[in-house]
This record gives sequence, structure tokens and C-alpha cells, in this order.
Amino acid sequence: MSFRDDPRSLWEPMLDATSPADLASDLSELGSSEWPARNPCDKDLQRAEGCGRIVVGGLEKGTRIMDVFQRSPIHILFPRIGGGGLEEAVVVNTAGGVAGGDRLEFGVTALPDASIAVTSQAAEKIYRALNEPARMATKLKACEGAKLAWLPQETIVFNWGRLSRKTEIELCSGAELLALEWLVMGRAAHGEEMIGGHINDGWRVKKDGRLIWADGFRVTDEMFAHLRRKALLSNYKAVATLIYFGPHPDRRLEFLRDLALSLECTCAATSVGGLIVARFAAEVSSDLRLGLRSFLQQFSREFGPGPFRVPKMWLC
Repeated sequence: MSFRDDPRSLWEPMLDATSPADLASDLSELGSSEWPARNPCDKDLQRAEGCGRIVVGGLEKGTRIMDVFQRSPIHILFPRIGGGGLEEAVVVNTAGGVAGGDRLEFGVTALPDASIAVTSQAAEKIYRALNEPARMATKLKACEGAKLAWLPQETIVFNWGRLSRKTEIELCSGAELLALEWLVMGRAAHGEEMIGGHINDGWRVKKDGRLIWADGFRVTDEMFAHLRRKALLSNYKAVATLIYFGPHPDRRLEFLRDLALSLECTCAATSVGGLIVARFAAEVSSDLRLGLRSFLQQFSREFGPGPFRVPKMWLC
């Protein structure tokens, strides 16, 4: 490339030939009565369609990557410390958040004897939508002898945000899995309050091809005003669902119930269809994070090494 020509010529393709007078005229229309009618819907705007997939297998020297696929804005990193083997995968959304009409999909398959924890680089943010929900889908599969931990950081839904999320899990007998999803409805430190929007969060878990647990959390515009009722969320703005599948479920359920009394958040657990299902709730997300960290730390100490621990990205 030669710079003998005027460098300003490089800017020309990126600039619109709009005069200051025209720009002022366009801005003045934002406050006019015609603006709402001209306001585009989410489908009219540029939206992200990202996808990521990981397949890991167990070999004599440890877990190895068998297949990776990624499509922007989803990227996948595999941080390693001290030259050790593969232990953790990190999902990155380079878009910096999720808007109405976006579609993001992610899948993890742990083949026999593989062991991996998958987390996210940071909290996911669901911004205000015009009329379309952001759609997120997660598919997890743990084969016999595999250990899989799905431990993303929190999903923050802003006021008038719209989210439709599905988590589908396939389990084989002899596998071990820990899966977590948590929602924060408005940031307490900023005084944010959700008064409208849409949240639809669904789970489907199958064991050896048979559905053993299904769950859904749905809140729409007219329901946010009632969430403070004691029969619903009371004063809790941060909630989490955690499921565990593996050996000795009765022993682990008893351990979790004893542990719940010492956590920084409210916690309750039960057993359904061979799964342990735990709910966590707190008035602010920082208390929920502390409670989940404490749970994972004590779970790891009680049942030995593996992917069921606090992800390194949670401590950055």
C-alpha cells in the first residue's frame, strides 16, 4: 500500500456524504410523533448468529480435543497453566452482549473417559429488545465414563430484555455431570429494576434416550410486577438452577442439604428421576456468586479432583 496519495482518501468509503444540516434534521425527528412508526423491529436490524461446538475424548495422557467448531461472535479458548493437560474451555462472545433477534448456539460432547469444565469469559448481558427475543441454545452430552461440568457465569437481563433459552442434556449410564445456569434480573449496584421484558428458560434432560426431567421458568411483561410475592421470587433478583448426575446420589444430596445452611444465599435441593436438582436465590448477584463458589469449593474437596470445581475464569 502506498501513502503518496492524501491519507484522508482512506476514510472516504467509511463516511456518508451527509451535511451537518441534514444530520441535525435527522436528529430532530427522534422527538417527533412520526419516529415510533418508523422505528425498526429487531428483524430489520443486523443481528448475530453465532455457534460453537466442542468434542473431547479421554486418552491415556488425559483429555484431548477431538473436534472444535466456532462461528463469530462465538469463540472458544482452552487456557492451560503450567503446561498441564486440558482441564477447562472458555466460551467468549465477542459481540459484548446479546440483543433481541440474536441467535447463539453451543454444544459440548464428552466422549468416554473425558473430563472437562466449560465456562464463560464473563457474565452474559441481555440488552433491551424491540420486539424479538434473543435465542440461546445449549446442548450437552456426557457419554459413559465421562465427567462434564457446565459452569457459565451469570446471565444479566436488563429492563425490557427478552430472552428465550433452552438447555438440553443427554446422559449415558456411568457418566457424571454438573450443570448450572443463573439469572440476574437487573444490577442491584446500579439500582436497576426489571418492570417489563420476557424470560423463558427451559431445561430438558434425557438419560439413555429417555426424558427424566423437564423444567421451565417463564416471566412476561405483566408478571414482573408480581414477582415480589412470597409465592414467587419474594425479594430475590438473582436465581440459579444446578443439577447433578452421577454415583452415590443419596450421599451427595445429603451433603448438599447440610452445606446449604452455611452458604451466603438461600438454597434447597431435591432428587428427581435420578438427578439432584438444587435451587439457589439471593437478593443481589454478589451473594449468589459467593454461595455458588462456596458450594463448588466444598463439593470439590469432598468428592476429589475433577472438573466439578470453581472455574479459573470465575477468579479473574
